[in-house]
Amino acid sequence: MTSSDTTNDTTTLAVVTAFNDAFNTRNVDAVDRFLAEDCVFEGTTPPDGERHAGRAAVRDAFAGVFAGAVDGVFTTEETIVAGERAVVRWRYDWVAHDGRPGHVRGVDVFTIRDGLVAEKLAYVKG
Repeated sequence: MTSSDTTNDTTTLAVVTAFNDAFNTRNVDAVDRFLAEDCVFEGTTPPDGERHAGRAAVRDAFAGVFAGAVDGVFTTEETIVAGERAVVRWRYDWVAHDGRPGHVRGVDVFTIRDGLVAEKLAYVKG
């Protein structure tokens, strides 16, 4: 591993960590500052995930996620970084309208470019 690989890994980890922290605030403005203009987000809707391309479309998609479950929290279980790519295993917990708790587990595959999220591909178990 070269020093530039280590720098890329460090930058990628820092961006992904800060992005996920902002995501858990459920504040679309906090998340928006991490998005590249041409970013892509693929959600977890079966069978292939809904694709959102461009910063405005991704921002709108995230606003919908935040509105869907007011108390949802993502917890990172593991992060693996390789250069500009990161894989994050996570658990998403929420409380349903009837008061019952629920959760799903999944993985996000990130591409970080120039310190911004260029791609976030989400996959969920079940």
